[in-house]
Amino acid sequence: MVFSIFPKVIEDYCSVSILGRAQDSGALELSCIDIRDFTHDRHRSVDDLPYGGGAGMVMRPEPIFEAIEETKPPRPLFLMAPWGRPLDQGFARELSELEGFSLLCGRYEGVDARVEEHLVDGAISLGNFVLAGGEVAAMATIEAAARLLPNVLGNHESLYEESFCNNQVEYPQYTRPEHFRDLSVPEVLLGGNHAEVARWRKESALERTRSKRPDLLPHLD
Repeated sequence: MVFSIFPKVIEDYCSVSILGRAQDSGALELSCIDIRDFTHDRHRSVDDLPYGGGAGMVMRPEPIFEAIEETKPPRPLFLMAPWGRPLDQGFARELSELEGFSLLCGRYEGVDARVEEHLVDGAISLGNFVLAGGEVAAMATIEAAARLLPNVLGNHESLYEESFCNNQVEYPQYTRPEHFRDLSVPEVLLGGNHAEVARWRKESALERTRSKRPDLLPHLD
């Protein structure tokens, strides 16, 4: 369950491609709640000026608390916030193994600290940067976790060869045409020798990790 003031953004994104098919098949259950539905003024206000002064607006606690308390979402409930636990492949797998979880999307300068302290169970971050709101981070979290669910991907074996599965990036991939301008597919991929292909992929993944993501090398399995 996702709480947002822009639920349609999330619904639209999650209705296509892998996530759409996962919902159609029943592998993924997703519901989006509009926080504005839990306001009680004619302007459906969800924000106000911060105490102590400062730029921007802060999301008020009342509609958020009311939305959570009335809908009783699956727990744990995570706030999308810069101070949260960084989302990586290992965290995505942990989320995929839960019976369910919920996400709360902040906006403006963030949410009232009482939400952080007394309502949510934790927080998730995409990295050391700031977005306009939590919706993009929520969609990334949903997709990263959902594609690890059984029967979501067409070929589940691909999960065991892709980037970050073994703390390294994936080997280079090629497809038709065999020759494009003056660029050709490596011969080893054309010969049909599966052992040679597997060896090439393993060596290429390691070399690619060394050159493009050396920070991963100390964590290689």
